[in-house]
Amino acid sequence: MDATQLLAQASDAVAAADPAGLLPARQQMALSLGWHIILACFGVAFPAIIFVMHLRGIRKDDPVALNLAKRWGKVSAVLFAIGAVSGTVLSFEMGLLWPGLMGTYGDVLGLPFAFEGLAFFLEAIFLGIYLYGWGRMPQKLHLLMVLPMAITGVIGTYCVLAVNAWMNVPVGFDLVDGEVTNVQPWAVLFNPHAFMQFAHMWVAAYMVAGFSIAAVYAAGMLKGRRDRHHRLGFMVPFAFATIAALAQPFVGHFLGEGLAERQPAKLASFEFADTTEDGATPLRIGGVYVDGEVKWAIEVPYLSSIASMGSLTEPVPGLDQFPEEDEPPVNLTHYAFQAMIGIGLLLMAAVALYWFLRWRRRELLDNKWFLRFMAVSGILAVVAMEAGWIATEVGRQPWIVYGVMRTTEAAGDHSSALWLVYGGSVVLYGGMTLGAIVVLRSMARRWRKGGDLPSPYGPKTLAAEGPAGADVRDCPDEREAPAGGEAGR
Repeated sequence: MDATQLLAQASDAVAAADPAGLLPARQQMALSLGWHIILACFGVAFPAIIFVMHLRGIRKDDPVALNLAKRWGKVSAVLFAIGAVSGTVLSFEMGLLWPGLMGTYGDVLGLPFAFEGLAFFLEAIFLGIYLYGWGRMPQKLHLLMVLPMAITGVIGTYCVLAVNAWMNVPVGFDLVDGEVTNVQPWAVLFNPHAFMQFAHMWVAAYMVAGFSIAAVYAAGMLKGRRDRHHRLGFMVPFAFATIAALAQPFVGHFLGEGLAERQPAKLASFEFADTTEDGATPLRIGGVYVDGEVKWAIEVPYLSSIASMGSLTEPVPGLDQFPEEDEPPVNLTHYAFQAMIGIGLLLMAAVALYWFLRWRRRELLDNKWFLRFMAVSGILAVVAMEAGWIATEVGRQPWIVYGVMRTTEAAGDHSSALWLVYGGSVVLYGGMTLGAIVVLRSMARRWRKGGDLPSPYGPKTLAAEGPAGADVRDCPDEREAPAGGEAGR
């Protein structure tokens, strides 16, 4: 029997050992989480951006800023409604796709999931009050309605990240003869690792939302819409994105500290450390991992040890230290990690260049190449975030709960039903994506023409018909926007 036949038999044996539901569960979870996490970024970051724009409008008596805040609130409502659908799907998927996980550790994870649901509903309530409050509430009270939106968005996201942090660093229970005992839900919620993982995601959310919103106005400026509306609509989210892009490398570095102890195989895959070096491990860019060896990579001496171990001499633990069945998919993990790092550094360099040249009194908003780059910056930020999640989740394999439960133990055996669910989800998410594009483009066209959307919660001219005592400046009518202010982007 030759080597090819032996390899084929080994592959068949591994495939036979996997539950039938493992592959469709992975595909479904990747689709659902990868799609929903983009909307979650706006739920975390958009309220703060709206708050700053609304506050500017009040303090400076600026109708352009108030118009932007009002319209962004409506965009936020559209995204929230779509996110509610995908979030509801996710809430059912954990038990449906991973019965072994939830059947065993449901008591451990119940508290953060319960708080996330409560935060979601509170965010929806205050979003509705904010939308309804234009022209009906005093300025300052109306503005304060944004704060609970921002706070509940952060709390809900933290609760979900606490669960994911627990999957990477499990705490809050004892496992005795295969039975989970001594459950401590608060330990899961306040897992020390959760704080740094949340910080990394929180900053990423501001990068995604900030660059995406700025990209819309950059595209408008490329089409000749150089009015104050577009410049202000660009600058406020771009300022948020700038802070996030400059902070993210440092936050990511702190999150990665101790990874050699927590998940050494993941770190080895990040760094393409095929063997444990005698000295410092070089940074390997590109290349491919084949037959236990990294080939064709560009090496930068010392840099991997400096970044990962904080040392000029200590090597990164190599993949040769782990059994093959305990290694993650090395190539996918490595390339996802490097894509996240590369795009993050590119965005950081772009914002640093902008502010440096602005300090030197050179305005890049008049430069078409800069605007072209900014018009795709939102897509780049999304790709970087998705790559980061791929690196995190794929790099943890073959464990769903690191060191405690393998992914194969968590999946079910009902593959045919799960493939039907996956097919339905593809249709659902495709339809929601198309619907979001159609609705948002329709909103933009109406606003560019000086109109507004039909409002289900009040008359069309709130500014003119506001209740006694309400300042009409709270709700500027789009028809009163400054001439040339094509505010629809």
